[in-house]
Amino acid sequence: MEGPLALVGGDELNPGNEPQDELLVSAAGAGPAYVLATAAARQHPELAVRNAQGWFGGLGLEVAELPARTRTQAKNPDNVALARSGRFFYLVGGDPGLTVDSLVDTPLWDAIVESWRGGAALAGSSAGAMAMGSWSLVRGRFKGDPQRRRKTALALVPGLAVAPHFETFGHRWVDSAVSTGDEAVVLGIDERSAAVWTGGAWRAMGAGGVTLIARGGRRRFESGEGIGGLRPPG
Repeated sequence: MEGPLALVGGDELNPGNEPQDELLVSAAGAGPAYVLATAAARQHPELAVRNAQGWFGGLGLEVAELPARTRTQAKNPDNVALARSGRFFYLVGGDPGLTVDSLVDTPLWDAIVESWRGGAALAGSSAGAMAMGSWSLVRGRFKGDPQRRRKTALALVPGLAVAPHFETFGHRWVDSAVSTGDEAVVLGIDERSAAVWTGGAWRAMGAGGVTLIARGGRRRFESGEGIGGLRPPG
């Protein structure tokens, strides 16, 4: 049976994330446990790794970096072998387009999904969470452009586009995500909050909440509530 999957709304590795992160740590058992700094590859990835090691170390889990900053690393047989034995994977935030470009259709991502299907914990925050859907929302035209365009992503959760940092600025991306008039579901996730797949159902966890936006309207789910209208990961 697959392990837990957490889509985190950003501001990861900080207080307020304990509910979802403690669940992930519990599922990891004795590891091996890995952080992927893919989204932060152009923005001090070594700092992201150190922050993850400090945070999860405080929760009782030793994590190491799984090299995945480039497609070359994501195709490296040694890294793929590490992923096949892993029991915990956390994709940090950063550049959503880079995350997809580096991991889509790679043996490393296939190995991570295989391990998750075998019970490993899997999570992504902000750009890492965006990559898990069918589409990631990337910058439209220029730096600072509030408009976003949809980019085909890893599609672990089908029919989904994630809008992280929803209570601060992610809510501005909703129109871009649903403008095509199709059946896409947008999941707005507050910072230090998560939509967590565990025990065969989705649940909101963390300091804030989760907002599901579809053609039929929108629904808000507070921490601890089950999330309806979201397809299972697959």
